[in-house]
Amino acid sequence: MSAPRLNRKLALEAPVRVGDGAGGFSETWSALGTLWADVQTRSGRERAEAGMALASTSYKVVVRAAPVGSAMRPAPEQRFRDGARIYVIRAVSERDADGRYLTCFADEEVAA
Repeated sequence: MSAPRLNRKLALEAPVRVGDGAGGFSETWSALGTLWADVQTRSGRERAEAGMALASTSYKVVVRAAPVGSAMRPAPEQRFRDGARIYVIRAVSERDADGRYLTCFADEEVAA
């Protein structure tokens, strides 16, 4: 297996719950750092939700591995940000037997 071409700089972000002062909370995003990645399109589809068209594209994002428990190791429900584009991470797995790279399966949704 050849080494991936890590040519896209992505920000890794994690959700943070912030109290609203009335017993509830709102969700914001906290930047954890930046990672270089190889981003490849997998598939796409369009569906209607709440009366409008929503285009969803799946991606395979390969990044350098980080130890389990590290803040720089991507995890499901975190996200990558590339400017205005957001890729929500759905699953993460080891890419190779040596554990040098991780494959993140992510989705991007855009109102069509």
